[in-house]
Amino acid sequence: MMNAKRIFALAVLAALLLTACSLIPVSAAAQEETIVLRICNWEEYIDLGDWDPEKDRIDLEELGEDEKPDLENWDENEIIDGDKRIVFGKNPMIEVFEEWYYRTYGKKVRVEYSTFGTNEDLYNMLTIGDVYDLVCPSDYMIMKLMAEDKLVPLSGEFKDSENKNNYYERGLSPYIRDIFDSHEIDGMPWSDYAAGYMWGITGFIYNPEYVAEEDASTWRLLDNTAYNRKITLKDNVRDAYFAAIGAVKSELLTSDEFRGRKDYTEALQDEMNEVSPETVSKTQNYLQKVRENVYSFETDSGKADMITGKIVANYQWSGDAVYAMDQAQGDDDTPEEERVYLNFAVPEECTNIYFDGWVMLKAGIGQDAEKQHAAEAFINFISRPDNVIRNMYYIGYTSTISGGEDGRILAYLDWNYGAEEEETEETGDTGEAEEDGETGEAEAEETETEEAEAEEVTGEAEETEETGEADAEGAEAEEAAGEDAEAEEPTVEYDLSYFFLGMGKHSEDYVLTVPESQLKRQLSAQYPSEDVIRRASIMIYFNDEQNEMINRMWIRVRCFNINSVPVWVWIALGVLIIGGVLFGLRRRAVRNRQYE
Repeated sequence: MMNAKRIFALAVLAALLLTACSLIPVSAAAQEETIVLRICNWEEYIDLGDWDPEKDRIDLEELGEDEKPDLENWDENEIIDGDKRIVFGKNPMIEVFEEWYYRTYGKKVRVEYSTFGTNEDLYNMLTIGDVYDLVCPSDYMIMKLMAEDKLVPLSGEFKDSENKNNYYERGLSPYIRDIFDSHEIDGMPWSDYAAGYMWGITGFIYNPEYVAEEDASTWRLLDNTAYNRKITLKDNVRDAYFAAIGAVKSELLTSDEFRGRKDYTEALQDEMNEVSPETVSKTQNYLQKVRENVYSFETDSGKADMITGKIVANYQWSGDAVYAMDQAQGDDDTPEEERVYLNFAVPEECTNIYFDGWVMLKAGIGQDAEKQHAAEAFINFISRPDNVIRNMYYIGYTSTISGGEDGRILAYLDWNYGAEEEETEETGDTGEAEEDGETGEAEAEETETEEAEAEEVTGEAEETEETGEADAEGAEAEEAAGEDAEAEEPTVEYDLSYFFLGMGKHSEDYVLTVPESQLKRQLSAQYPSEDVIRRASIMIYFNDEQNEMINRMWIRVRCFNINSVPVWVWIALGVLIIGGVLFGLRRRAVRNRQYE
């Protein structure tokens, strides 16, 4: 009986305890549940920090005091001397985002960061079941994922330009915005699902000591036998197909009649995305000829091969071209004799404009509002101007962000590419020195004349001596001025208004004064001129039937194509086979006779 009473009492006590526990507020630690955000990005495509505080700090001294934004929600580790004009990457971008998100929104987030090597690698990872919330594929893969209904649309909150933390919406380049708004998949604009990260164009990086600029300024460089086994081509079907169409249609694309069309932009895109059987066959024949001329098909080795001099020209994405030019040139400590100055050329026929952008996946985000908020916050965080600068400085590619009213990105371009002020000041000082010299010489001549009147013989001797000294000094000054003129590089005006204001718009505020060499080097690759942009075309998403057609073409190019074997080879092979058979039969007959 006692046992029964004890059991009953314990049961009542347990029930009371459970009721009490349910009434106790959840602890703060339990409330702070960490959001796990799974991100997959290209390899080496975000700043990892650990900058050298002496060599790598970016001092945007041109930014006026009235343009300095406030310091709210900045990580103290990222600020040097409390000055936002200085950009410095101390810690990895991912870590800084996690800290910023907690300070800004009061919730903890942990990023699980993964990388991929190609768009196809990413798609295969998703196909076999890898789950991510936020990924960064290229334009055509974004289009493919949109067409397959695998993406979560960006929220209205993300597009609220009044929200001060929406750095993407407030700072997106008007030129890029127009492209994302005007291109659609199944009636849906890219901008509904994708946020731009980096963009660029394609062309040739080349060594001007060995390759003429005229040769590098056409897609026909690929089959130019003057550079046999000294050029590389991208080892993927889309890039190779685009280049081949540019070469095959070179005459059409460069004709005045075609370029004068009112619908030139649309017509160019149609031509560069044609997949008719006739065009596919022509590009296949062309690429098979190119295969015999290039050094190799490559994905990433072209940069190193250009730097080491193994090749003299490389079909390249502009971002990787900037990286290769930087590495070949070296830093301030590199001796001049060890520097290699590479150039970048955009084919006259056209160029391919490409994008990498952030999209959220249904398989990861699902209906989880907190995850979606964290994912969109990450996009905004890396779109903040200082972080845009960090990423561009680290990877060499060009951000889709212009900064809006924030002037730091323009100041960074001036810091990175602008002509040195000292050159202008030195030119001014030289002019003043020449004026002073002329005045001094005139005064000396006047004094000499007076002395000559007073002391004719002695004055004449002194005048001759002083005139000789003055002539000698003048000759030395002229020689020094000549050396300075040779050392100083001419400067040019470079207009970037289209990127900051939109195509067809102009403001002197967005015109940089840069060394003339930058018209062929890093600046022209990272921010192409408006003239180049006008002949840029997007490579659209092909449907399954079209993809199958060009993939078969690519297999024939990359592998042995039996149809390309000449007739004489088949005749010779047939003769050898018949001869071999007859020889075998004869030997067998001889052996049979020996045994009889």
